[in-house]
Amino acid sequence: MSESDDGRRSFPSRGGGASNGDRGGASSGDRGGWSGGPSRGSRDNRGGTGGDSRGGGPRRGGEGGFAPRGREGDRPQRQQARPDEPDLPDDVEANELDPTVRRDLLSLDKTNADTVAQHLVMAGKLVDEDPRLALAHARAARQRAGRIAVVREAAGITAYHAGEWAEALSELRAARRMAGGPGLLAVMADCERGLGRSERAIELGRSDEAAALSGDAAAELRMVVAGARMDLGQFDQAVVTLQTPDLEASRTGSGAARLFYAYADALVAAGRVEDGLQWFLNSAAADLEGETDAEERVAELTGDSQ
Repeated sequence: MSESDDGRRSFPSRGGGASNGDRGGASSGDRGGWSGGPSRGSRDNRGGTGGDSRGGGPRRGGEGGFAPRGREGDRPQRQQARPDEPDLPDDVEANELDPTVRRDLLSLDKTNADTVAQHLVMAGKLVDEDPRLALAHARAARQRAGRIAVVREAAGITAYHAGEWAEALSELRAARRMAGGPGLLAVMADCERGLGRSERAIELGRSDEAAALSGDAAAELRMVVAGARMDLGQFDQAVVTLQTPDLEASRTGSGAARLFYAYADALVAAGRVEDGLQWFLNSAAADLEGETDAEERVAELTGDSQ
């Protein structure tokens, strides 16, 4: 988990961005405390944000904890799992969770806190490869610690990766009520798109909370709002939404590559193919990790893919 620009901790999305492809995508932030990687799966591999997870496709239980066996010196033993929880592997440890996240669990008793931490660790490890099982672990953590904001936030982000938009939105709203602040607005807006409510995604982009965002958090929200505009056929407005000082062609890295890609996609949709081609080239140059398919889009537009 890491600190986002709005001051809230967020769990990372898959592969550097939780955007969801043709819808513009939202990054769920840095997963930090999890071992794994947004945002509900990405909307489209071409945006550098993973595959389309509308169908809950791949992305990536137990009283748990440790209790004394009764004799000093005995190894601790996990208590019997609750029937509605996924099993916890023997080798998963609570201390694998980021310490800043674990501190939020201190209000729980030790055994329960350890089990919640273990479920969160498993959710982070599985969210890319098995989002449904990851969500089962996140739900188990929520059942045990539903009054802790960071647990609700984790459950929301995992649901987002699994394509459960309504559940993700509900959990993220709950986390925002508990912790205050704008929360993960980009992910919430992307969930609205997943539910077919692109107008609501645009409204979130106009909110006072959105106006307070800066840096990557603001850029992620702009990409989602631009995607919502494209959902509605408002291609020129999508282009304008993405026109900010961040569109500096010399930038490199995941965030720049994804922003340039989204801008190129909007330009092409608006009929400005030559401009779009240039920004796909910029995206390919910025994409140091090969997260987007910008080079393939260039080939499509130039006819070199034949």
